[in-house]
Amino acid sequence: MGIIKVENIRVFAYHGCLKEETKIGSDYRVDLEVEANLQTSAKTDMLSDTVDYVLLNRIIKEEMDTASHLLETVAKRILDRIFNEDKLIKKATVWVSKLNPPIGGDVQRVTIKMTDKRKTKDK
Repeated sequence: MGIIKVENIRVFAYHGCLKEETKIGSDYRVDLEVEANLQTSAKTDMLSDTVDYVLLNRIIKEEMDTASHLLETVAKRILDRIFNEDKLIKKATVWVSKLNPPIGGDVQRVTIKMTDKRKTKDK
């Protein structure tokens, strides 16, 4: 197994429970770590044998574009799409951070972390 990280993906989005958040938007940071078997791609040097991090970045940006009340909802959508669109990934962890959240204090960011594993099919 190996690990691929896509870190510090910066996006502007409209998530939140406050009406103002969905109107004016906020800056977000997303980090992703996926586990997959990288032995084949290490030997073949072929993109088709590994996890395409361009795809991972696109999934994150597309899911961040869909407004949600909770960051947990966004993280779950990102994980679901990753497992649906890349069959090599066995486990993934995503961190979604709202930068400078409007929570009545000087807070740099609020982050949720969610991990999921590929479900094995029962036979």
